[in-house]
Amino acid sequence: MSLIVFLIISILTVILTSWVMRKMLLEGKWEYAIFFVLYYLPFYVTGLGLVYLGSRLPLMVQVYQYLKELVIFSAILSFILYQKNLLRFPIRLHKVDILFLLFLGLGFLYMVLPLGGATFLNKAVYYKNMLMPGLIYFLARNTQFDDQEANKLFNGIFTIAILAFVVNVGEFLIGTHLQSHTGFALFQQDIKDTDPSGNFGLTWTFETQAITRRFASFFADPLELASSVLLGFSAGLIWFLTSKRTDWTLYGFVMFASFASLLFSASRAAFVSFFVMIFFIAVIFRLYRLIMFGGFMFLLFVVYVLVFASEDFYYFVIDTLTFENSSSVGHVVEWVLALDSMIADPLGVGLAMSGNVGAVEDELRIGGENQYLIYGVQLGWIGMFLYILILAVGITTSIKVFRQSDNIMTARIAFVAAAVKVGLILPLFTANAELYSYVAWMSWWMVGYAVNADQKIKYQQAIQE
Repeated sequence: MSLIVFLIISILTVILTSWVMRKMLLEGKWEYAIFFVLYYLPFYVTGLGLVYLGSRLPLMVQVYQYLKELVIFSAILSFILYQKNLLRFPIRLHKVDILFLLFLGLGFLYMVLPLGGATFLNKAVYYKNMLMPGLIYFLARNTQFDDQEANKLFNGIFTIAILAFVVNVGEFLIGTHLQSHTGFALFQQDIKDTDPSGNFGLTWTFETQAITRRFASFFADPLELASSVLLGFSAGLIWFLTSKRTDWTLYGFVMFASFASLLFSASRAAFVSFFVMIFFIAVIFRLYRLIMFGGFMFLLFVVYVLVFASEDFYYFVIDTLTFENSSSVGHVVEWVLALDSMIADPLGVGLAMSGNVGAVEDELRIGGENQYLIYGVQLGWIGMFLYILILAVGITTSIKVFRQSDNIMTARIAFVAAAVKVGLILPLFTANAELYSYVAWMSWWMVGYAVNADQKIKYQQAIQE
């Protein structure tokens, strides 16, 4: 059975990869790399487990691991090859471009400098993980989709959100994790040298303090699912708000499916982030009814906790709010360790010294459960503030494009970019959230697309003046 599943995954991967590669290398459509990101990354870790379960070949796993990098670098190659005169390509840098270049330049400098105890190979692998979102952003900065292509992108996001919900429902009804049947534990043990943990034979992330299941659908873990639903919900919401009321069914169901998946994941940070995103959208985009909706949903949750919830869940919530929950305490300890390192070494200690990436060795790791501090430990205060500025300017630019763009598809993409990046602010405090490649790469692509639109709007305004 595992061999059959392996063959099915291989066939689907070949079909997706060949379609994207043909578009990029034969037709010059480097922009289509984003469709590979859309359809490959949500299933990435689950797919790796199934590949290893079916083949038992580490080399085969590595092929699937580095396929995403191959596609992105091929997209960059396509961009270069299909420029009629690359030397005369117009370069107009935006503020976000400059910040990204400074951030990636600083990372490259720290990769080559003899800082920290990590090997050069580990630092190079870590820098590759930093570089990939920048390349995705670069591709989007040079992308202009027509309405049909943008529609395909959103339909893909809707499909992923609905499929995730369907799998969650199946997991809940059967009373098991999908990962218990996909070779997840075997892959972690043999490839990542990480023994199974927790009461369900996976990792502790798949359960709550009350030893109830946290579901991840086909994503890597419940935390990645929880962050990824922000993308589906915000996409469904903007289409609901900008479409005819007779077409509300699909978009309403996407929002419902996304919120339900959030509940299945039982992620506290993402749950709070969801309401922060709702409030942000309501205020910034003047959708004041959403504040009432968010308030009503929050009130329902409070009533549920106080009146209907089990005693274990009640104290789980209370312990979380008072930071007496072991997970919450663990976050605080990691933050303190990271801050202590940043105070002792304000210029940073070097790459591959913090975070939960495989390139970071456990005996060298300093902190690791706060994306801002992870960069702060490695790149110093300057690196952390550069990352924060990229987020802040990217969000404000996306808001501006949403308000000023005459193209409804561009406005929708800018809306989702701003909403998701705001929604991820809290998860970034409690996780190495840039590792959630689906939502991270998709949202960075949307920020790049919005920045591209912003420059076009400025150019048109300059002509009119």
